[in-house]
Amino acid sequence: MAAAQVSLPLPSLPEGWSGDKDFKAVGSLSPATQRNIEPVGPHFLAHARRKRHHRTFSEDDRIQAQENVKKVEDEDAGEISEPEDPLMLQRDAKDWKGQDHYAVLGLSKYRHRATEDQIKRAHRKKVLRHHPDKKAAAGSTEDDSFFKCIQKATEVLLDPVKRRQFDSVDENADVEPPSKKQTQKGNFFKLWRPVFESEARFSKVQPVPGLGDENSSKQDVEHFYNFWYNFDSWRSFEYQDEDVPDDNENRDQKRYVERKNNAARKKKKTEDTARLRHLVDDALALDERIKKFRKEERAHKDKRRLEKEAEAKRAAEEAAKAKEEEARLKAEKEAAEKLEKAEGKKSKEAAKNAAKKNKRVLKGSVKEANYFSAGDAPASQIDSVLTDVELVIAKLDNEELAALAGKLSNTKDASSVKAVYSAEVTRLVKAGKLKAGDAKTLKT
Repeated sequence: MAAAQVSLPLPSLPEGWSGDKDFKAVGSLSPATQRNIEPVGPHFLAHARRKRHHRTFSEDDRIQAQENVKKVEDEDAGEISEPEDPLMLQRDAKDWKGQDHYAVLGLSKYRHRATEDQIKRAHRKKVLRHHPDKKAAAGSTEDDSFFKCIQKATEVLLDPVKRRQFDSVDENADVEPPSKKQTQKGNFFKLWRPVFESEARFSKVQPVPGLGDENSSKQDVEHFYNFWYNFDSWRSFEYQDEDVPDDNENRDQKRYVERKNNAARKKKKTEDTARLRHLVDDALALDERIKKFRKEERAHKDKRRLEKEAEAKRAAEEAAKAKEEEARLKAEKEAAEKLEKAEGKKSKEAAKNAAKKNKRVLKGSVKEANYFSAGDAPASQIDSVLTDVELVIAKLDNEELAALAGKLSNTKDASSVKAVYSAEVTRLVKAGKLKAGDAKTLKT
């Protein structure tokens, strides 16, 4: 809400008003009191320091600045302090892309892990040491080139986008992978863990799975290598682009440089992907855990193969036994059927022979009864009796035939024979096997 300003002028004095005659006091001042005042504060301390050491204002300011620098250096000595390379102090500020920004600020051991607070403190420390005014006050004739390097390094590292671009191509943060010979002689995990931790800074997916140790499970190891074989990197190479001219008049040249930069980025990205793939291949080939897992897998496969072969052998033996048993049962069945058939054939032959015998008994009985004739039986009588006997035989089964033959065997006279036949004919008529008018010669 905006504040409103109101102008209120003082009222004018009445006409004829005079201070000598019209002024009236409404109160009076108290009597003065004598007090002892002790001088304090930073300005008094500075004055006292100058008087004590006989310094001028400029001398005191210079000495105080040096003491402040030493104090800052002592405060950060254990965290962001490292020796300065004499060659680095002679760098040309125009070649800022070629400088190591972290080394310029004394943060080489932190690099991409340096916090914003550490960068600001390192910048303050470097500025206090290398500020041109401080050097000029100290009588130094050096130029401010390295101070500009400090300012540029701070500008890059405090800008998230520019810092990410620089970190993308910061070769000093890379860890060189060990050779095959080094790995075989040393500890695989101790040598390769820093390599993967260094490469992990480019991963879009966080956290990155760790390398583990010799006790890691097969699932964890497979997850680790699958992650790196499908590594999703944010790494780009804009920092190494050729500077695009700002000249608006030469647009064709500007577009040409942009296309050239894009092509160079894609090529470097492809080469970096191939490099990382080759690195993971080397680690996988040298990882003893993979060899152990493969050996265990081969042993498991061999065990399964042997079990499968044993199972197949057992199944084949059981099949052979089953086949033999089936063949034996089949042979026994065929033998039993053959025997049964033979027995049946014998039974049929016996029944057939018995039937023939019984038929002969029936026909012999009427012959002995003289075909039921008082004297010599005429041929017609013989034919009629035998025809009726054949008719009765045709209607009887073997058991009935045997029963009838048994009855006739014990009967000798003609009347008794005829009575037996008559009774049988009557039974057959009742059974519906003969008609009432059939076999008349055999009825009494």
